[in-house]
Amino acid sequence: MTKYQSFYTNRSTVEIAQDLLGKVLSYQSDQGLLSGYIVEAEAYLGESDSAAHAYNGRRSTFNEALYGEPGTIYIYQLRQQYMFDVVTQASDVPQGVLIRAIEPKDGQQIMLKNRPVEGVNLTNGPGKLMQALGIQSKVFNMQPLENSKLTVELVTDRQPANITASGRIGVNLNGETGLQPYRFYVAHNPYVSRMRKKDMDLNNFGWKNNS
Repeated sequence: MTKYQSFYTNRSTVEIAQDLLGKVLSYQSDQGLLSGYIVEAEAYLGESDSAAHAYNGRRSTFNEALYGEPGTIYIYQLRQQYMFDVVTQASDVPQGVLIRAIEPKDGQQIMLKNRPVEGVNLTNGPGKLMQALGIQSKVFNMQPLENSKLTVELVTDRQPANITASGRIGVNLNGETGLQPYRFYVAHNPYVSRMRKKDMDLNNFGWKNNS
């Protein structure tokens, strides 16, 4: 078992989604290293989750990555935007976490070239962060995180001061599990999607230790 697989073993997807906050999403691109602290993530609980791509056992070439080993990359396209998920459970248990937003760490100038916008709008959404990273294809889909240029570093010095849970964004709220609080984010971090200006912590960005 690899270190990436062991990170997900014997833990619920809900737990994993929260633990990913503060971890570094990094991409070794042809332009240079691009990375950011994960500040928002959504859990999707597979066959029993009405908002999940594998609800009721749906399986196709579109979502096949979800049925892979823990730590597998699942990239899909929605409304012409690419999204990045991490598979979280054992093979054939199609659960995962959508990375919704990051706070830039390395390569911000390159990100701005890839997505020329100002302020937090650079990476405060799942499609936005993929644009900022310059990933506009499914080239990394089904790759294991530990062998990919796109990965999640499992050790970081950033710890959320508080984690907030809410309903997920953009799902069918009338579905059986549509209202479940499976979206987790670093409270008051300005890069969280839909964070209101009056709620932003512009000093510590919601971290215990903003070093």
